[in-house]
Amino acid sequence: MTDQERTDFIFRTVNTPHQFSYENGITVTHVEPGYAKGELVVGPNSINPHKNVHGGAMATLADTVGGCCACSRGGVCVTAGSTMEFLRPAFGKKIFCVATPKKMGRTLSVIQVVLTNDQDVVVATGTFTFFMMD
Repeated sequence: MTDQERTDFIFRTVNTPHQFSYENGITVTHVEPGYAKGELVVGPNSINPHKNVHGGAMATLADTVGGCCACSRGGVCVTAGSTMEFLRPAFGKKIFCVATPKKMGRTLSVIQVVLTNDQDVVVATGTFTFFMMD
């Protein structure tokens, strides 16, 4: 499978109605080997009682984009573990996520994520470990 075919497959899989992330306002916008980007469109279902973006919405964005990065060189993966650091309240119309590998392995891949708001302020970071199934 070529890099473009793999990217197209990831987009078709993740950016599809009835997928959890898609139904919660998340779109993966860019994938290439060892890199992925995505965004969360902030809406009434992604806000916490304090009128900021809910941490769970940001964790879902990070997990989705991180998984796309882990699979960007081929294979299928599932999340084995994660940590998130919520650095400041997140608000705005969109939250963006960039994912890059710390380690791309045959069995485990470790991906670093950085989330920013629409003012380009870092609101959260995290590390996700993915079990590579192929």
